[in-house]
Amino acid sequence: MDRDRLWQAEEPMSVKIGNFTFDRVRYDAEGDVLYLHRADPKDAVDFDASPEGHALRYNAAGQLIGVTIVNARWLVEHEGEVKITIPEEVHVLPAALEGALVAA
Repeated sequence: MDRDRLWQAEEPMSVKIGNFTFDRVRYDAEGDVLYLHRADPKDAVDFDASPEGHALRYNAAGQLIGVTIVNARWLVEHEGEVKITIPEEVHVLPAALEGALVAA
């Protein structure tokens, strides 16, 4: 976000988690929240939470199109990984998130 709390453009990068590649990546360093999407976030019509508390977004066909990871940097620094169930449990190592956890 910029000083007026407006979202800046997403950085051109992708993050792979399990079998999913998210090509829309945005990190809010102030809130330590990582937003990952595989499609336009506006396409989300259903929402759920993983057992670990991460927000999951689905399109009308029931396909996962977005994940929000709260405390992403803290989890990487203190737990050594981010664990997320989408639908199988996946352990995301720090190297997979390295570029995404950079403040814009």
